[in-house]
Amino acid sequence: MPETMRAIRQHSFGGPEVLKIEEVPRPEPLWTEVLIRVHAAGVNPVDCKTRSGGGILATQGPLPFTIGWDVSGEVVAIGSGVTRFKVGDQVYGMVNFPRVGAGYAEYVTADSRQLAPKPSVLSHEEAAGVPLVALTAWQSLVSVGRIGPGSRVLVHGAAGGLGHIAVQIARARGAWVAATVSTDRVELVKSLGADEIHDYTKVRFEELAHDIDVVVDTVAGENGLRSLRTMRTGGVLVSLPVPPDPQTIAEAERLGLRAVSLTVEADRTDLEDLTALIERGAIKPIIDTVLPLERADKAHELIETGRAKGKIVLRVAD
Repeated sequence: MPETMRAIRQHSFGGPEVLKIEEVPRPEPLWTEVLIRVHAAGVNPVDCKTRSGGGILATQGPLPFTIGWDVSGEVVAIGSGVTRFKVGDQVYGMVNFPRVGAGYAEYVTADSRQLAPKPSVLSHEEAAGVPLVALTAWQSLVSVGRIGPGSRVLVHGAAGGLGHIAVQIARARGAWVAATVSTDRVELVKSLGADEIHDYTKVRFEELAHDIDVVVDTVAGENGLRSLRTMRTGGVLVSLPVPPDPQTIAEAERLGLRAVSLTVEADRTDLEDLTALIERGAIKPIIDTVLPLERADKAHELIETGRAKGKIVLRVAD
């Protein structure tokens, strides 16, 4: 095994151009950790925000550092105390979030309980696009929203990286699903099983959607306040990635609703539940673009257009 590896590093904050490929020491697994040879790394909006000096910068430590939290790959070494995996196992997960993830690299270490066996029906590129968005959607809908058969769910930004997974989770749990998208994404979201689709360029969703139990809002802005008009008493608005504004929280309380935010947690039980849905075909990640590791800058450019359908992924190893 090589003593060094290629990794994306940044020595300053700024645009995608600050992301540079470098040769750095390969990490060693500590107790309870595994060393993963990364085959693919998922790219998320929080990566871009952190790169530019926002996001979860407060937990990243001094520059230079390597961002990225979603990985899929092969276990190549294990630390003392690891019993869940052995060398050669194919795994995926959201590693070390919200601390330094260092996922944009050829090797990464992570606590074994942050990982799950990679779904056999997915490629590494597909698997790397799953963990952060799927865990966020699951924890929003299931842990907070407690959806099940008969629940009514509204997903904003339903063709995006998080939104398209949220639609599928809600359907898999037996919920009725409404979605908001732009005109060019209507057919995509229809193929995911949404029951009602609102083209926000043509209609105002709050005039059509009704009796909603859970809103997953990946758009923010005025969407939160408008969403309250679609909900029935006891419902919950989950605002991602920014907390709902004070006006929305106050109005929700007045209407007998809740408006909350959520920070995703690396929960292996949740990830294993998601894996089971993936294995039976209930969730299929959509990959917009796959780029080589050294084009992390281009991946961030694509994310920041806001036009990606599904996920952007970096291919790290064949």
